Amino acid sequence: MIETFTHLTPDAAQLQQRIARFHTVRDSILAQVRQVIVGQDEVLDQILIALFVGGHCLITGMPGTAKTLMVRTIAETLGLTFKRIQFTPDLMPSDITGTDIIEEDVTTGHRKWTFVEGPLFGNVVLADEINRTPPKTQAAMLEAMQERSCTVRGHVYQLPSPFFVLATQNPIELEGTYPLPEAQLDRFLFNAILDYLSASDELKVIDLTTATKAARIDAVTNAEELLGFQQLVRMVPIGESHARYVINLVRATRHKSENAPDFVRKYVNYGGSIRAAQFIVLAAKARALSRKRYHVTYDDITSLVAPVLRHRILLNFHAESERIDSDEILRRLLAHMPPPKET
Repeated sequence: MIETFTHLTPDAAQLQQRIARFHTVRDSILAQVRQVIVGQDEVLDQILIALFVGGHCLITGMPGTAKTLMVRTIAETLGLTFKRIQFTPDLMPSDITGTDIIEEDVTTGHRKWTFVEGPLFGNVVLADEINRTPPKTQAAMLEAMQERSCTVRGHVYQLPSPFFVLATQNPIELEGTYPLPEAQLDRFLFNAILDYLSASDELKVIDLTTATKAARIDAVTNAEELLGFQQLVRMVPIGESHARYVINLVRATRHKSENAPDFVRKYVNYGGSIRAAQFIVLAAKARALSRKRYHVTYDDITSLVAPVLRHRILLNFHAESERIDSDEILRRLLAHMPPPKET
């Protein structure tokens, strides 16, 4: 499709170059990460989509599933400032935002307040085991994720751009975890589930990690280019029928909605907000462009419904008693709603 208009105008030719560069960078990132990470194709795809959209990503998995290693490796390929925060039950807000200290000028003897930046001041922030810290620190994270700023002693400090939080969490059934507030969960574009590898993939992990040779990860892009990719993604068109389908799908997750099916009314307390619909559309655009398509399809939408919505649907006691999770509700919902008509 792109080849048909590249000769028409300089702008179209430049657009083709930007798209080609997008695919080159994406392939290079995957090639670099594949030197370290085995399997987990779906989760890797979701993290890259989050980066190209400009959203935050929550990665849920049991200890030892390479959550931290995956995030660190991806950050190294981006050529951005990388910071890591290990969340613990005694972590305070100032430990992540930074704090003011009193410094004395040795020449004049005058003292002044100086702000010392915390680990939030990076382009890619790895929030490791984010659900092991108390609510006060989570509130500081919420401001950073939503406003791209932090407040210290009444002063607002802007965070670098681009700014991504790639957070890992253990399942809340494990010891020492705190459930994340719903408002904070809603700021994550995806909740990606990192499962155990197959036996053959685990054998590859053993070969990679028990030898003497260590992989060398090189940066393949930079902050300015990544911001340009985010604008390029937003240029991908979506048909009205597909946009309307996304709206109807998200509205159907709310038990008080007129088009909510019976199983939603029975099992769901709260459904997705308009932010969920925005994220589905943006993520679908990034997925389409990643697959060298220049419009959003039904498959782009349905493949991203679960990671976008699973952490935004709050179930009631009926669902808990019958052991029905949000993924099952979303599977039923996709089966219940007919695909949009192609236009």
